[in-house]
Amino acid sequence: MASVARFPVQCLLAVALMLLLSVVVLRPVQAESSHGISVFGGLKYGPGFTHFDWADPTAPKGGLLRIRDLGTFDTLNLNILKGRRPSAVLAHEIRLHDRLMVRSYDEPDSHYALVAQSVDLAVDGRSATFRLDPRARFHDGSPIVAADVVWSLTAIKEDGHPVLRSIFAKASATALAPDLVRFVFADGAPRDLAVRVAGSLPILSAQYYEANPFTESTLDPPLGSGPYKVSKVASGSSLELERVQDYWAADLPVNRGLWNFDTIRIDYYQDRTSALLSFFADEYDFREEFTSKSWATEYDDKKPVQDGRVLRLTLDDGRPSGAQGWFLNLRRDRFGDVRVREALDLAFDFAWTNRNIFHSLYARTGSMFENSELAQTGVPSAAELALLEPFRGQVPDGVFGPAYESPTPEAKGGIRGQLRRAGQLLKQAGWQIRDGNLVDADGNPFQLEFLMDQPSSKRVIGPYVKNLQRLGIKATMRLVDSAQFEERRKAFDFDILTARFSPPETPGVELFSFWGSTQADVLGSNNLAGVKDDVIDALILNVLSAYDRPALIAATRALDRVIMWNRYIIPQWYKGEHNLAYWDRFGRPATPKPDYHRGVVNSWWFDAEKARRIGGKNGG
Repeated sequence: MASVARFPVQCLLAVALMLLLSVVVLRPVQAESSHGISVFGGLKYGPGFTHFDWADPTAPKGGLLRIRDLGTFDTLNLNILKGRRPSAVLAHEIRLHDRLMVRSYDEPDSHYALVAQSVDLAVDGRSATFRLDPRARFHDGSPIVAADVVWSLTAIKEDGHPVLRSIFAKASATALAPDLVRFVFADGAPRDLAVRVAGSLPILSAQYYEANPFTESTLDPPLGSGPYKVSKVASGSSLELERVQDYWAADLPVNRGLWNFDTIRIDYYQDRTSALLSFFADEYDFREEFTSKSWATEYDDKKPVQDGRVLRLTLDDGRPSGAQGWFLNLRRDRFGDVRVREALDLAFDFAWTNRNIFHSLYARTGSMFENSELAQTGVPSAAELALLEPFRGQVPDGVFGPAYESPTPEAKGGIRGQLRRAGQLLKQAGWQIRDGNLVDADGNPFQLEFLMDQPSSKRVIGPYVKNLQRLGIKATMRLVDSAQFEERRKAFDFDILTARFSPPETPGVELFSFWGSTQADVLGSNNLAGVKDDVIDALILNVLSAYDRPALIAATRALDRVIMWNRYIIPQWYKGEHNLAYWDRFGRPATPKPDYHRGVVNSWWFDAEKARRIGGKNGG
């Protein structure tokens, strides 16, 4: 195992005990039943609200939305590790299974009544009781009762996806009545666990899973309860979702004006190039463009753009952009020395890449919480120093100085100065050049394979590989199909790969999934780097026990400094906006989109008159 910074266990336990005690004292107080819940107590919408401000309650229903995704799938069981799950859109934007409560998206962490009519959060924050709506139904008409909620939690804790297991590990549930379920949170539970239970626990039918094994992957659409259900499946290539006409919650305030398309079809493509060509051939209606070169050069000359049938729209993205980067697998011993990781960072010429490949559309990532108030900035504040000082000597010295910034080549010397510095660091770490190759003391070469599943990645990684080769590193690229990429990612069978950590606006227990020691050896977890660092574990506890937003910000910034100065990733780039392209067949609310969501799939609608005017393959 690679060497990592450690913190004396006795001190860690003492810090953890103080934090756990503070959780009890400082939990948010909600003295009576409420129609909503948030981490720090405030709700924008009162008990009598009729709809979210970003939804149009008069939006018409009907029509077809065709969207695309990359890769493939071989299961519709979204809650387990086994199999290749379909579509981020299906998993994160379209609800097949309703939750107790749902987010508003114009607030950082507030959730409002859906299956649960109300919630009563105990004063000490150690329990929450939800009263269910008696109208709540699964798609087969059977009622959603407290026993289903209890069964769902138990199944996920025992056999669910590792990420879900880590989120709900410290929660237990009891059915007090058919319409009443009580959750109890164990000692050390994060302060946002009640909110996570409310908004993230999918409610599954216990009766359905008596006959259908929960632990098996399947292409049979599972029994759901949300606004859509799967109606057609073409294994690995497409999914069709049908709006549930008698959806029990269609007229609730949290749904009014939302879920307007009668049908949503998701087509899967193996690469970005073929997907873009199919878009201009009117094979699907809407795409978010993530490739800067395409956005800058591959739209203006297309006839559907020139004649106005295809529109482009840039919307601000208020969510934390998080950290996109090359994650180094610390399970490989050669990445254990922070000097080696710094050298690899120095060899990436972001300035050249941004200028020559990205058309200067991106900024360099410098934070785990980029594009948000949670990101480190300047020198540590007094509140941050109070959290960091106990670990002085256990973390890089840079933690106590100015915020981390990824290296940027000087304009005159280009990357050469950085490569010289990288070579010096590698030598200090025990590596030496022999016959043009970088080798360790035993003569073993320094090898580095970039794992990727998109051919378009070569244009970015290729120049980086050449810089690494100048250092004597045997750097190569390995292109695999999306299924193999996913399996190797789950098994941590890689040297380095691209990933993106996108935290919510109020980070919580998912931080352990990405950086916690307990998740480093759990197959399928998000701790891709394999970080095992007691300091980081303790700092995550600070985030989870923050009693208000200023305390949260200080805690995330302190954690951010330690992760970034340890250089567990080679940061890439980000943009704080959505670049959208779509055929002009749709209407959208006149009010601004919510700060923390693009609002397309859930709040737009099909406009039959626009569709008739532009013609084409989607007449609704």
